Amino acid sequence: MDTHLKGQDGERIALDYLKAKGFHLVDQNWKYGQKEVDLIMKDQDTIVFVEVKTRKQTAYGFPEEFVDTRKQSNLVHAASAWMDQMEYEGEIRFDIVTIMGIKGLPPRINHIPDAFFPYY
Repeated sequence: MDTHLKGQDGERIALDYLKAKGFHLVDQNWKYGQKEVDLIMKDQDTIVFVEVKTRKQTAYGFPEEFVDTRKQSNLVHAASAWMDQMEYEGEIRFDIVTIMGIKGLPPRINHIPDAFFPYY
């Protein structure tokens, strides 16, 4: 399975999972220059910027470990641009959803709310 297809599958699984938890989709694969937010969801009165990480194994680390400070900074900048464009001034948070997929087994989903806080 190529990386792009795997990422799309992971995003679909994460979206379905979050919708089942009562979240509502606001936007998907929202881009600001080279920066991208996988999912922008609404959880009650909070806009949630979601990074989805999909992996087949943990040999090189857990998926959430790949959301390093550089990736977090990119997400914060993209989120800030989204808020400016939408003139949104309410509550926000940054979540990570990881999908571990081993062929032939159901995916393991780990949702990490408030995974990190923006640095300004």
